[in-house]
Amino acid sequence: MKSITIQTSCHRPPERPRVSKRAHATTLRAGLPFCSGCDIRSSRGFGRRIARRCPCVLRGSGGTGETGSRRRRPERSPADEPRPRLRRPESARPANMSEVNKSVQKWHASFRKAADFDSWGQLVEAVDEYRILARQLQKEVQSTNASDFTEEQKKTLGKIATCLEMRSSSLQSSQSKEDFKLEELKKLETIIQNILTYNKAFPFDVQPVPSRKILAPGEEENLELEEEEGAEEEDTAAAGAGSTEAFPPRAPASRGTLLPRLPSEPGMTLLTLKIEKIGLKDAGQCIDPYMTISVKDLNGVDVNPVQDTPVACRKEDTYIHFSVDVEIQRHVEKIPKGAAIFFEFKHYKPKKRFTSTKCFAFMEMDEIKPGPIVIELYKKPTDFKRKKLQLLSRKQLYLHLHQTLHKDS
Repeated sequence: MKSITIQTSCHRPPERPRVSKRAHATTLRAGLPFCSGCDIRSSRGFGRRIARRCPCVLRGSGGTGETGSRRRRPERSPADEPRPRLRRPESARPANMSEVNKSVQKWHASFRKAADFDSWGQLVEAVDEYRILARQLQKEVQSTNASDFTEEQKKTLGKIATCLEMRSSSLQSSQSKEDFKLEELKKLETIIQNILTYNKAFPFDVQPVPSRKILAPGEEENLELEEEEGAEEEDTAAAGAGSTEAFPPRAPASRGTLLPRLPSEPGMTLLTLKIEKIGLKDAGQCIDPYMTISVKDLNGVDVNPVQDTPVACRKEDTYIHFSVDVEIQRHVEKIPKGAAIFFEFKHYKPKKRFTSTKCFAFMEMDEIKPGPIVIELYKKPTDFKRKKLQLLSRKQLYLHLHQTLHKDS
């Protein structure tokens, strides 16, 4: 007779699935903070002493070492998805004030640097910094793109650029008509620094010149000015006809800015340089050509006042004739050792509306000897420190000079 076992309790606890302790410990040792199927967090030494089983549900049979899958997130409906962020076009965005402030700070720092050079007597560096800053301001004034500056602010920037150029001209020539003093120029510092909020009258009676190209050092050929073809043709025709237009002075006056000979001193020697002619393959295409003469030391600093010759007297084949005497404004014995006399050939470009340096030449002190001399021409920009020189052409075209020494015994 079979025995029948009667279950006395109707409640039977569910059996827990068996989990491989090795699999659980391996999961925790792999660097995971908890088992992929449960919330038992790892602790130090947990893999060596597992006191309880992982309650995760196995995919397969118990003890296979496979942990259960993570809980799936409820699927979102399309209505619950976040809407994409729409970007406004560049033209509709507000002005980037940080960029404007950066530009103003940059201009202010450049102005302080130039004024410091000016007050220290480093005239070459001051002129370079004034020109660079004037070029930056003029570029902002002439910009046709959407600008962060108002028209009134642009007009003020243009006037500041004009003042910077006037001061630069004053430093370059002792006989400049635009005598703009440093004390007057320093009044512009507050205007530059507060250009975004400046609403007072400009302290100087000057006008901005939006059509003029102000050149920073070495920028002669790298600048481009967008103009209509019709305007370019009119400029070219006007230049060919010799008519005068309402443009700022593009070259020195017809008489130039040459200075007279210094008084003689006993035992001292004065030098007169006669610029006879310069050879260029495109000599006939140069408009209003002239020469700028300066004496620079090894650091490129002016030793004498800078002088400009009158516009060349005639052109013949591949030569431009000047036939003009230049008096060096210092006795030869007083010129610093290592200095050189520089000759910059410049001409006007009607299409771009600025005067450009085409090439330059220089003569060192050991070359000062009475009689004719022929010196080589080099590519721009003018390298006053004479470190990186490149010949203008392989053709035998040079600058022809004649030296005369005056010594009072």
